[in-house]
Amino acid sequence: MDLHKLSTAKTNEEAVAGKTGGLLDLNETVTWRATHFFIRQNLTTKITALQSPIYFVDEQLNGIFKSLRHQHIFTQDGDKVIMTDIFDFESPAGILGQLFNRLMLTSYMRKFLMGRNQIIKQFAESDRWTEVMDPKNYK
Repeated sequence: MDLHKLSTAKTNEEAVAGKTGGLLDLNETVTWRATHFFIRQNLTTKITALQSPIYFVDEQLNGIFKSLRHQHIFTQDGDKVIMTDIFDFESPAGILGQLFNRLMLTSYMRKFLMGRNQIIKQFAESDRWTEVMDPKNYK
């Protein structure tokens, strides 16, 4: 969760309810507060699937989206780990929401996730991961 907060600093994400630190486990929830499109909003998600260390899914329980499901998949490729995000969302407001998705939101979310993943990559590929996780738990 600490790495999530660091990787989303541009939107001022902070955990405000549920589990607010450490690693999330199956069925745990967290409410994130962030600013997107100049709107301060809350998003409550739940870990609905977990197969550590290769896969987890978080899904929106409450928030601005009509639905949101985010899959995180980690695969080994030689000495590298490939992280794949599958981010499925549906906006509210019917046809207006679909138009907003097409014109702005899909591109915004792609850029947001790519920027976030770049920061995660920097931590994972250096000793910086020890800033957010206790190394004695991972030897």
